Amino acid sequence: MGSGKFFLIGLLFIILASVLSGSIFTVHQTQQAIVLQLGEAKRVVINPGINFKIPFLQNVIYYDNRVLDLDPPPQEMPLVNQLRIIVDAFARYKIVDPLKFYQTVRNEIAFRDRFGTILNGSVRDSLGQALLGDLLTDKRADVMQKIFVGASRRAPEFGIEVIDVRIGRTDLPNETSQSVYNRMRSDRIAQAALLRAQGQETKARIEAEADKERTIIIAEAEREAQILLGEGEAESRSVLNAVHGKDPEFYAFMRSMEAYRNSLADGTTMLLSPDSEFFKFFGSLPK
Repeated sequence: MGSGKFFLIGLLFIILASVLSGSIFTVHQTQQAIVLQLGEAKRVVINPGINFKIPFLQNVIYYDNRVLDLDPPPQEMPLVNQLRIIVDAFARYKIVDPLKFYQTVRNEIAFRDRFGTILNGSVRDSLGQALLGDLLTDKRADVMQKIFVGASRRAPEFGIEVIDVRIGRTDLPNETSQSVYNRMRSDRIAQAALLRAQGQETKARIEAEADKERTIIIAEAEREAQILLGEGEAESRSVLNAVHGKDPEFYAFMRSMEAYRNSLADGTTMLLSPDSEFFKFFGSLPK
């Protein structure tokens, strides 16, 4: 009798503990919860703390209330000039209406599949109006804004808020990459040939101008030299004529000295008679 009583009390305690544990649930600070009854949402709990539900009849599902990442697979898409590129886009979002999120996609796996398609569609629509160069210049911000607006427009349908959208990586398909490389290589070769031709033209012009200037400088120098030489000879004749007029014998002596200097240079051999007129000043000085 006593053991049966203790058994019933123990059984009652276990049942009570199970009911109590089944009726209490905790929502953490990083969570928000929906209380379901037979699959139907009964209430939403967004504040952290301890809450109660009907045991065995109701259950709870939790959603993260932090900023989450959505990174769908990269896709190949065309630009406005039909050049195809591979784009890897990602988004940051936050669940702001867990009830709408549950009613639309139930869980994050389904959401990533559906909204990932929407995100890539927004990327495709925006890049379909852009060029590859727009993603490498200041126009990139405008392209990203169009993608963000396109994705945010569908966000309320899922009970989320799109925080940010980015393009992480942009690549060219192999065949397109090779074509672009070949075109860029041809453009650089043509540009190099043009620069070389312009350099040769500039070199020829500079050399022609330098030769012209050199010819002019030499001509001017020779003309100036001839003028100075003529003036010097004229001055020399004027001085000699003046000397000849004043002292003819001294003039004759100076002319002979000049003749000696010009004729008796190094290595000069002359066969003349000692009494030759050429050596008249070697014997004695004029009186």
